Amino acid sequence: MTEILNALQMILVPMNLLGLIFGVLVGIAFGCMPGLSVNMGLALLFPLAFSFHGIGGILMLLGIYCGAIYGGSISAILLKTPGTPASVATTLDGYPMATQMRQPGRALGLSTMASMFGGVFSTICLILLAPQLAKVALQFSKPEYFALAIFGLSIITSVSSGSVVKGIMGGLFGLFLATVGIDDMSGTVRFTLDTTYFLGGVSFIPVLIGVFAFAQVLSSVETYYHQKVEGQIMTIDGSLPSIADIKRVLVTLIRSSCIGTFIGCIPGTGGDIASFVSYDQAKRWSKHSSNFGNGEPEGIVASEAGNNAVSGGAFIPVLTLGIPGDGATAIMMGALMVQGLQPGPLLFVEKATDVYAIFIGLLLANLVMGVMGFSLIKLFVKVVKIPVHILLPIIVMMTFVGTYSYNNSMNDVYLMVFSGFVGYFLNKLGFSMSAVIIGIILGSMAEQNFVGSLIMSDGSFSVFFTRPLCLFFLAAAALSLFSPVLGKLFKKG
Repeated sequence: MTEILNALQMILVPMNLLGLIFGVLVGIAFGCMPGLSVNMGLALLFPLAFSFHGIGGILMLLGIYCGAIYGGSISAILLKTPGTPASVATTLDGYPMATQMRQPGRALGLSTMASMFGGVFSTICLILLAPQLAKVALQFSKPEYFALAIFGLSIITSVSSGSVVKGIMGGLFGLFLATVGIDDMSGTVRFTLDTTYFLGGVSFIPVLIGVFAFAQVLSSVETYYHQKVEGQIMTIDGSLPSIADIKRVLVTLIRSSCIGTFIGCIPGTGGDIASFVSYDQAKRWSKHSSNFGNGEPEGIVASEAGNNAVSGGAFIPVLTLGIPGDGATAIMMGALMVQGLQPGPLLFVEKATDVYAIFIGLLLANLVMGVMGFSLIKLFVKVVKIPVHILLPIIVMMTFVGTYSYNNSMNDVYLMVFSGFVGYFLNKLGFSMSAVIIGIILGSMAEQNFVGSLIMSDGSFSVFFTRPLCLFFLAAAALSLFSPVLGKLFKKG
């Protein structure tokens, strides 16, 4: 109880609350603008998080994370152009309700209600499940942590949207970057190009901003003259859901929130998978299944509750095991580590107050998102209208200012620009940037615990195959890596 009260005191600091509100506002703005993304918003505002004392920066990033997932539904409903991949299923019924039925306010209201409900539901599940899972994980030692890191690295096959081989190559590239600098165990200097800049390793923040934000700007510039936006901005009337609508979608709300939370717990999945699975199940169980695709309220609610419920579920493996499930949670995990909060079971013992602050912050972020959604929908609709030729220079400026402000170093800016161009070409070639970031984050964890395990066992590799939990994670990693190949074989068979 003392930790909860201390966590509340941390959050109720005016600057921390303002940071959370600001994060939600920026997140919704990023989410509702087609071409931008959750990852881009987190990467751009990452350096700003360091201007807050204590937990304030984390709260701001939590706000961006929750807000951006919801924001994608605004352009999905009004323009039939999902702001984020997680909102693709929302267009199926959201856009017809807004255009054919001429009820854009009703569609936006339903999506706002479902987004808030899904987010709050999954956060409550996080609060109930994460501490229990952390107690089990306290039994881990270095071999288990190494196996866990390998399992985390194996999910790159899931976050790779195209070729699995390219996903693995991206992960290996991230692992290589994690080895740059002075080896913590032996003190050996590795791959520094004879410069003092890389002695401390490759700086995570410039690479993050480069591959997610600057690379996306380059891609947006390329497609600027070929963009075509369907539909027109509509007049928004009342957006509060009616009692009849709430009764109609209540069961779907709960079912989709459960599905989204469960899918969020599985590393390598995401809001896009959760939204389509939730939509499919809603249609399967609905009494109005024939109306799906024509403006059915259950279709909107299923998609939005499912993809927003992923947010709380995704933090369960991040906080308890230190496994990021996708690019967004990898960025959030990096933010926690930079702030001195090492994700894993010991976090619940050593930094219990901070953990409760994250729980409460995530809950507040979803509530603030709902309040903003209902009260500021007309404002967010105007954000969708911002011309690309005005938006892109602003984002470019933010990438440079944000990178430089992190360390006051032009070397960071050069690294960011270089990473951006590399990320741009790798994206064109079908490589996953999320795989690269996961490789960087988990690479050092895997290396340190591998060496530590060998020291424990006097150089014997048997330590990895004689401990049940270690063997379980290694087997799960192998299954995860080869699952795409096995899936193809089963289909052929």
